[in-house]
Amino acid sequence: MYILLALIGACVLGIAAHFMIDGRELRGVALTPAIATAVAAAVYTGLQWLGVGEDSLWLWLASVLGSVVVAAALTIAIVAWRRRSDAAAKVALGI
Repeated sequence: MYILLALIGACVLGIAAHFMIDGRELRGVALTPAIATAVAAAVYTGLQWLGVGEDSLWLWLASVLGSVVVAAALTIAIVAWRRRSDAAAKVALGI
């Protein structure tokens, strides 16, 4: 049941990261929170399987904060890719 706390925390911080990262018009509102939540689920589960207890600070830091860092990095990469793609399409169309 503690995994739900990690997932909710990652999702909430993912929402905050969505509003802090530039280029919101180039991506969906759920992209960053969804990535953060999925990564948090994978990290939390993986660390539990490796034997890290629920009382360990590292489990919570890695699953909640680490997932937001990964989600922010992926979101920035997606926005950069989208900008390059849009610029190339404008050049190809002569706009």
